Parts: sequence; structure tokens; C-alpha cells
Amino acid sequence: MNAEIRSHKDLTVWQKSIDLVEKIYTCTEQFPQREMYGLAAQMRRAAVSISSNIAEGRSRGTRKDFAHFLHMAFGSSSELETQLVIAKRLQIGKANEVESSEALLLEVSKMLRAMIDKLEARS
Repeated sequence: MNAEIRSHKDLTVWQKSIDLVEKIYTCTEQFPQREMYGLAAQMRRAAVSISSNIAEGRSRGTRKDFAHFLHMAFGSSSELETQLVIAKRLQIGKANEVESSEALLLEVSKMLRAMIDKLEARS
């Protein structure tokens, strides 16, 4: 039985994206001070952008608008994926936190892709 979706807060993908924001903030707290205004700040903005675009898109009136904002969230997820690869290659932060962030990001990205495909198939 599916619960009724009343707001973006009811969407599992939004809830997981908020978990991702927390994970990214925790992960980047371990970064060297010199990265706080560089890679860490970019990663935090990208993570926040994912959840923010899901919320904004859900509040729009049409499927087309929602799909558009989900595409933007998906783009931010690709941006964050790239930044996590950079952090890993440069060995910035704790490896286990970077890897767990990557795993959650992959889950969120797959959910976004599925939602986009479903919304666009109905258009």
C-alpha cells in the first residue's frame, strides 16, 4: 500500500538526498582547512542542490516542470560524483566516508533517473 504523497518531504528520494547532505557535510568536515572554500564548499552546494531541486520541482504544478527540476537534481548528482572522485584521487578526507557518500549518491541518482523516466514516459 502506497502512502499518499502530499509534499516533497514524503518522497523517499528527497529523504535520502537529505541524508546525503548530512553525509557530505560530515565527510567534508574532515577535509584540510585549505579546502573549506574550494572542493568542500562545492561538494556541499552540489549536495544541497539535489534536495532543493527535488523540493522545488515537486512544488511545481506540472509533470513537465517536475521532470525539469529532477533533471537539474540529476545534474547536481553528476557534479557531486565528480567531486567525490577528485576527493578520492587526492586522498582528501576519510576514505570510508567518501565511499559511503558515493554509495548513497548512487542510490539517489538511480532513484532520480527512474523518476525522470517515469514522468517523461507519461508526457
